Amino acid sequence: MDVNRYQIVSSLAGRDKGRLFIVMEIEPNFVYLVDGKLRKIESPKKKRRKHVAYAGVLGERILAKLTSGEKVLNSEIRRALAEFSNDNDGMPLQA
Repeated sequence: MDVNRYQIVSSLAGRDKGRLFIVMEIEPNFVYLVDGKLRKIESPKKKRRKHVAYAGVLGERILAKLTSGEKVLNSEIRRALAEFSNDNDGMPLQA
């Protein structure tokens, strides 16, 4: 499955392998990722598309803020990723 803006992805390669991110921007061969902790909204991580895999969708509240253009805080990004990882296995993923 191809990744789209504002989806949750997992890194497949690099020192951040296994970490969850939110896709903020898309280019033909690259995506820009944030996690609110190591990669903040102000400085997203540029990563090749082939090095990420679709993991899931964001919660409605933060998705609405992102799509409407409202300011989203790094703490909200961290919270959304933590909720996603806790909801998926009952055990948090590395996030």
